[in-house]
Amino acid sequence: MLHRRRLIAGTAAMGAATALARPALAQQQPQQWRPERPMTMIVAYPAGGGTDVAARTLARFLERDLGQPIAVINRPGAGGEIGFTELARARPDGYTLGFINTPTIVTIPIERPSARFRLEDFAPIANVVDDPGSFFVNADSPLRNLADLVAYARANPERVSVGTSGIGSDDHLAMLAFQRLTGVRMTHIPFAGSAPVKNAILARNITIAAMNIAEGVNEMRQGMLRSLGQMGAQRWSEAGDVPTFREQGFDVIEGSMRGLAAPAGVPREALERIAAAARATIQDPEFLRLARGQALPLRYLGPDDYRKELEALRDNYQRLWNQHPWRE
Repeated sequence: MLHRRRLIAGTAAMGAATALARPALAQQQPQQWRPERPMTMIVAYPAGGGTDVAARTLARFLERDLGQPIAVINRPGAGGEIGFTELARARPDGYTLGFINTPTIVTIPIERPSARFRLEDFAPIANVVDDPGSFFVNADSPLRNLADLVAYARANPERVSVGTSGIGSDDHLAMLAFQRLTGVRMTHIPFAGSAPVKNAILARNITIAAMNIAEGVNEMRQGMLRSLGQMGAQRWSEAGDVPTFREQGFDVIEGSMRGLAAPAGVPREALERIAAAARATIQDPEFLRLARGQALPLRYLGPDDYRKELEALRDNYQRLWNQHPWRE
């Protein structure tokens, strides 16, 4: 009988201990954050552009994963400063996101001391697109590669005209980096976006169109343009026959990253939940099909890796600015 009483008492004690442990376990493993109302995504560029289309496509898939509608709001102006400022000043509760671009998210505060945001005002969530820069020529151009371009530009100083999407754009910074590396002098022709740059090269009004590789890939496939090289660390699979600048002996890495950010101070659990939704999205076969149709070179980075890359970019551009401000 005494043995039985001890067994019962021991079992009861174990049950009590288990019951006491459950609240502690619940505290150690909090429920995953879920949005409870509609969300907003700010795009700092006009509706209908490449950035806007990519953001809206991404938002549709995030809605499915997060279970809430996401309204995409365009806030264009001042090269992205208006939209980025609105994002920086939003409430950091996980319900306001932004689709941010490099280099402008880091170069605007470098170029403009009066800019109303800094990189520290954002919580990077996930990078989604990494579109390498490129130099394009007309398909019948005698310039076949970067060595040809350097030889011609050295023999004809400032005769090579290079169209970009504006002063301080990734295209413009790529041109400046190439000039510093090679010692050539080319003439910069800034345009208000990549679409007029493309029109100018097709109309033979400029020698070189400096654009992201994805922005000219369709014209390449149609035999209208030819890329002299892409500025990624490795070749993009959709342009696998185009060598990188590094492969040709020119150490230029430049392009435009696009991804999600929130205002600084957003709860870590919200940050990680949205990042997980973004990662699941770029693995979704339907999204991959749409991204291929939009010529989006995809590259996922989580919150910590994304922040490190943005900080490294900012530091690099700050050094370049200190050496050679890109005002014109």
